[in-house]
Amino acid sequence: MYSTGVKYIPGPDQALNTLLQAAHQWEDRLEAAMASVELSPPKLSVLTELVNAGGALTLGELADRIHCVRSNVTQLMDRLEAEGLVRRANHGSDRRRIRAELTDQGKARQQAGAEQLAKVQQEFAKAFPGPERTALVGALGSGK
Repeated sequence: MYSTGVKYIPGPDQALNTLLQAAHQWEDRLEAAMASVELSPPKLSVLTELVNAGGALTLGELADRIHCVRSNVTQLMDRLEAEGLVRRANHGSDRRRIRAELTDQGKARQQAGAEQLAKVQQEFAKAFPGPERTALVGALGSGK
């Protein structure tokens, strides 16, 4: 093949499409890893925040920590409670407030989810070695 010595640079539309496709592929890998331990990324986030907090948080504190509205936390809590991973408990000093408490099963599932997340992160690190990852983060962060 004949080479002009000119480096090919994709246009913005092609670069954006490639970036979005790659993001979807990594998201699919993450979701598959989470599904293997019967979790979703949002469920893992809730369980991880509870682990980091020592096992219990009010629903408002949980919403703040995972950066979502309280109604989403309520829905997540409903699902997690149905699976036996968390339980609702009275706050103690304020009966109007409800706390989310991690169960032993929830601790175990969070650990399994964290292990799966670490595997996906290791795959990502192999796909994007240090300099490439730094360039990627720099390019994505430059749009702020």
